[in-house]
Amino acid sequence: MNDLAFDTPPNALDAFWMPFTPNRTWKQDPRFVTRAKGMHYVTPEGRKILDAISGLWCVNAGHCHPRIVEAIRTQAGQLDYASSFGLGHPAAFEYANRLTAVAPDGFNHVFFAGSGSEAVDTALKLALAYHSVRGEGQRVKLVGRQRSYHGVGFGGLSVAGIGPQRKHFGPLLAGTSHLPHTHDPARNAFSRGRPPHGGTDFADALEGIVAAQDASTIAAVIVEPVAGSTGVLVPPAGYLERLREICDRHGLLLIFDEVVTGFGRLGAPFGSQALGVLPDLICCAKGMTNGAVPMGGVLISDRVAEGLNAQPDGTTEFMHGYTYSGHPLAAAAALATLEVYQEEGLFQRAAEIATPWEEAVHSLRDAPGVTDIRNIGLLAAIEFGPAAGGGPARAKAVAAHCFESGVLIRATGDSLVLSPPLGIGKDEIGQIVETIRGGAARA
Repeated sequence: MNDLAFDTPPNALDAFWMPFTPNRTWKQDPRFVTRAKGMHYVTPEGRKILDAISGLWCVNAGHCHPRIVEAIRTQAGQLDYASSFGLGHPAAFEYANRLTAVAPDGFNHVFFAGSGSEAVDTALKLALAYHSVRGEGQRVKLVGRQRSYHGVGFGGLSVAGIGPQRKHFGPLLAGTSHLPHTHDPARNAFSRGRPPHGGTDFADALEGIVAAQDASTIAAVIVEPVAGSTGVLVPPAGYLERLREICDRHGLLLIFDEVVTGFGRLGAPFGSQALGVLPDLICCAKGMTNGAVPMGGVLISDRVAEGLNAQPDGTTEFMHGYTYSGHPLAAAAALATLEVYQEEGLFQRAAEIATPWEEAVHSLRDAPGVTDIRNIGLLAAIEFGPAAGGGPARAKAVAAHCFESGVLIRATGDSLVLSPPLGIGKDEIGQIVETIRGGAARA
């Protein structure tokens, strides 16, 4: 193919089976983008689309940042690939050092993967291995949560709690239980930041699972600090703190899936720092490389690392890994991305703009059909009631209007989810909000 810029979509669309997409419907009326820069995508027709979801929660520093582009280009010309199975290359080690330096205190090791899904499965296996090495190999059960998303691997899907994503794949991992979700619109609708009601009550459901399963059989609890894909469910006050207390009481590891909340989304390097609760393992991906090269990882607390390192010398401490763990291009992109975050002050920028963001999104409270608004940091969800006359979901119709009006927003169920780049300004925030308002009036 001579058109290496790929500015024109191909005539044949059948071969590529797109993920999480009704392919037959989409290909009857496809939507394409061919370029991106800063806050915007560009369509084949040259129309600019403001990216209000950072690609897919990942392009936190804006698209095609020149520092990141050049780092990838340079690394590809120097070392395109090297396995991390008993062979090292400098970029992976340098990034591990830089990443752990900004991680929460007591997280001094990282295991690299190729995606958020791989990071979650890695964390679950780390939890099982930790207990096994300590002589508690009977701790094999896992606890997830309803309405949670933890990727598409068998481990992550087992602890996840979104029914339509699980229904075709059988029983998945045995011995998995689920906490109730924390969405309580009767008491917490239109909360700003952490909702005030129900935190300890929702968390105390873990004691019921412990009583039913016996604590000695449970390895770990995994939650998203803020549940993203299901519609930005913010943890109620006291919820994460109580989960930490219960896990400590019964010897369970606590895993935070920070694939969405990592890298500045809540105004700090990691959501656990912003929310003031430390887990034992932290899954990360997405904003790790600004979405430019696939990468994921698990930050490992000293407690877990010391447990695995207690094995005899010469032992492979964790019998696990991926072909692309610590890939040179991913490591180079991640190093450049972290430098951009730090040198441009994007984590602080996110914290500063969070209040104007909150005010703007909550101004939609009186828009037609809006039943709830949730926000924290630079995340938000606008929830809608059913469409009049039982038509298509209102949120989906509003998202379609927004795209045609020059703003990319994601609809999930009855909610629009928003996660703009960290450098967003008040003008772009105003454009997003007013475009949603116009779509709500027409849906």
